[in-house]
Amino acid sequence: MKRVAVLLGGRSAERNVSLVSGRACAQALRDEGFDVVEIDAATDLARRLSDAKPDAVLNALHGRWGEDGCVQGLLELLQLPYTHSGVLASALAMHKEQAKAAFRAAGLPVARSVVADRHRAATEHLIGPPYVIKPISEGSSVGVFIIREGDNRPPAALISADWQLGQEVMVEEYIPGRELTVAVMGSRDKSLRAMAVTEILPATGFYDYDAKYAPGGSRHIIPADVPDVVMHEAMAMAERAHAALDCRGVTRTDFRYDDTAGKNRLVVLELNTQPGMTPTSLVPEQAQFIGMNFRTLVRWMVEDASCGR
Repeated sequence: MKRVAVLLGGRSAERNVSLVSGRACAQALRDEGFDVVEIDAATDLARRLSDAKPDAVLNALHGRWGEDGCVQGLLELLQLPYTHSGVLASALAMHKEQAKAAFRAAGLPVARSVVADRHRAATEHLIGPPYVIKPISEGSSVGVFIIREGDNRPPAALISADWQLGQEVMVEEYIPGRELTVAVMGSRDKSLRAMAVTEILPATGFYDYDAKYAPGGSRHIIPADVPDVVMHEAMAMAERAHAALDCRGVTRTDFRYDDTAGKNRLVVLELNTQPGMTPTSLVPEQAQFIGMNFRTLVRWMVEDASCGR
């Protein structure tokens, strides 16, 4: 029986989501007959992994320290096969501006943006409203603000003493339209497969943290009700984004589809190398749509684990 360590929790702003993802994955692996140990990632992670002696590691961490190449580097040092993307791909995807540079080089359309110190972004409009301010290296829409036309100034929360999301922020054009997402599994040296296109309809109109994870926070339409050409284009772009960062395992690429006023613009927003695996998460839904239940998906992730990713 293969022994699998499931990493969950951790210290990021997305800790609570990671706990739910990790526990769901751990239970799925137990149901599949694996010997599972759950490890809440802390500063003693290396010792706990050495004590656990797993054959593979399923990384269910989200956010900083778990999704940005840090844990991946530790697992490489310990020579423990692990799931999802490797050190470089994880670091690039987590840094929104570096990921955009890779996407541009691959010919993918991205939103216009600038990177600035949060104090400057809080005191002046660096681009014309409407626009979005987001931390440069966070996920799950943590610390994201939409600045609309007519707003006198950016949010003062950016210069609050409680701000713990880094000094740099991205100021990005706001793209109207619809929220689409596509999950991809595989790698460049193995068969890449885009699963499906989901449209996300947040209850509040903004796909924030609560819309992502709270029951009833959003509705998911799968397959998305978009023209076939848009569906195929989104799936192809997601595969190209996955390949551009040299990702492994499962990723999810988020898009805005601007079909307002007769437009037909599809833009890559970001790629998630550690997509959520909670009961409301998008990747398990897309896997189910293509005939892969949750247990089978998690088993595939573990069987795909390796070093040197």
